[in-house]
Amino acid sequence: MSEIHTLPLHTSRISRRLFYYRRIFKAYLTPDVSHLTFWHDVPEVNSHFRPGELGEYYMPFVVKADYVGERDSSGIPLLNYHGQVGLQYNPIAVAQFGLGNYNLWQRTAQPERQRRFLAAADWLVSNLELNPAGRWVWNHHFDWEYRTPLKAPWYSALAQGQGVSLLVRAHKHTGKEEYQDAARRAFDSFTERVEEGGVTFIDDQGNSWFEETIVTPPTHILNGFLWASWGVYDYHLHTGDQRARTLFDEAVRTLKANLGSFDTGFWSLYEQAGVALPMLASSFYHRLHIVQLRVMHKLTQEEIFREYADRWEHYTKVFIHRTRAFVQKCLFKLLYY
Repeated sequence: MSEIHTLPLHTSRISRRLFYYRRIFKAYLTPDVSHLTFWHDVPEVNSHFRPGELGEYYMPFVVKADYVGERDSSGIPLLNYHGQVGLQYNPIAVAQFGLGNYNLWQRTAQPERQRRFLAAADWLVSNLELNPAGRWVWNHHFDWEYRTPLKAPWYSALAQGQGVSLLVRAHKHTGKEEYQDAARRAFDSFTERVEEGGVTFIDDQGNSWFEETIVTPPTHILNGFLWASWGVYDYHLHTGDQRARTLFDEAVRTLKANLGSFDTGFWSLYEQAGVALPMLASSFYHRLHIVQLRVMHKLTQEEIFREYADRWEHYTKVFIHRTRAFVQKCLFKLLYY
């Protein structure tokens, strides 16, 4: 979600690229608050989580819990995309804000942390919407320039998974059925293929992918797939629903079979872009992949996840790998999206 642009989709590619780099400069090198301020914290494994228990979330999100940007009257983050898009709710950001405050509430028992955590859960309950196929989703109500531009409203397996992760924790600690019901409705999107209004794509080899962006052909964004799978895992932990266990096991098999296709030999891919020049992960997303694979190793005990995490962490320590990745990432942005 860090690469959302704010120009009209009909603007020329060159203009969009120039706008992109001006926005990146402003976001990183000036104190101006933008949507990037929210997304780019430091990825790390939450040392407090315990596999097999619905406790603290798998990443801390503590910086996101105290987001310094705009919030609404309930304290829910509004991300600033500037330009014509301006301030917007992003369901992924709302879920991560809630999960960060949930983690801190578990550690501190501070009432304000609980209030924020439940305010985010309440927002998710209130903002579930039916898509054209009759599936309950959290929509993004702004356009996103991507390989295939996404026109509002659009939905995402990433939002579905992290929303479910927050709601099952809200139900566990309050017993309110509105949280359980919303989690069930959101989870159902994973049981349907993208062609039927769901968020799961089945490839020709029978692999199940949870798609962060619903486009044809699919791009299999790695970080979104992993975060979405944790929501499926959490739903099984909380409800015992065997459909969720089966879906998570299928996601694990998909990841094991396809991790090699995300490894360039010097860096990880952000997605399977389907264009001539592979789309490398930015430095931030490469680090995020490492953290996510370490979490997957703890959840599954599958050694392949630890091995790839170690390999990709080694890449970050090699100057020529970092330089090559940066240059190729910039070139991809200039040529594509």
